[in-house]
Amino acid sequence: MLAIFHKAFAHPPEELNSPASYKGSKKPKVPQETLNDFLSHHPHNTCSMSFGHAAVLAYVRPDQPFSIHQRLFCGVDDIYCLFLGSLNNLSLLNKQYGLSKNTDEAMFVIEAYKTLRDRGPYPADQVVKDLDGSFAFVVYDSKIGSVFAALGSDGGVKLYWGIAADGSVVISDDLEVIKEGCAKSFAPFPTGCMFHSEGGLMSFEHPMNKLKAMPRVDSEGAMCGANFKVDKFSRVNSIPRVGSQSNWMEWDQH
Repeated sequence: MLAIFHKAFAHPPEELNSPASYKGSKKPKVPQETLNDFLSHHPHNTCSMSFGHAAVLAYVRPDQPFSIHQRLFCGVDDIYCLFLGSLNNLSLLNKQYGLSKNTDEAMFVIEAYKTLRDRGPYPADQVVKDLDGSFAFVVYDSKIGSVFAALGSDGGVKLYWGIAADGSVVISDDLEVIKEGCAKSFAPFPTGCMFHSEGGLMSFEHPMNKLKAMPRVDSEGAMCGANFKVDKFSRVNSIPRVGSQSNWMEWDQH
């Protein structure tokens, strides 16, 4: 999967952007070039959607209809979800949310997002923490330009993110596309974490602890985009809560 969001709608940590990206022979690419690379890497069963200059979503249909690491893509009410992996407790979650038995993981994530956005207050970290399985997802709410992404804590699904030439955020499970599109300004998306266009990056496993940027150097000795790990000795002075449609996740001071 591939998701690209304009810098006006998504603000990743500054440490993801490496100055070394502009010093070597390989420079970051603009979003359209990265999309073209993704489509060329996956010439069959690929579809993509563009939302003007705001966002691009691309999806590769699975070769096998039933797979442990399934790939799903759906859209409801101008909300779109790319989902990788599977949830072991999907049946229970569907029951809790009053959804039909045949609701798949991508549909469930959209309904959970809509619940957080419209009906709060629920702690977003708790909703994601309740997901049991190997998973990664990216949600784009095209009505309000909101981005929400998360990666499960078990490491069963790999996800990467980086910064394009125009400052856009690039998220994909295709490491080669990320490397080609973001040069040195990329890193693995941190496990057990979620990213929102308003609230930024946080751990849904340890929501009261800050995330610490860990410098990362490649085999050529060049500084790359940082890894992020939970800092057990540093706590945040605010807790995430669900806000209005114009500001889905706000920060509420104690």
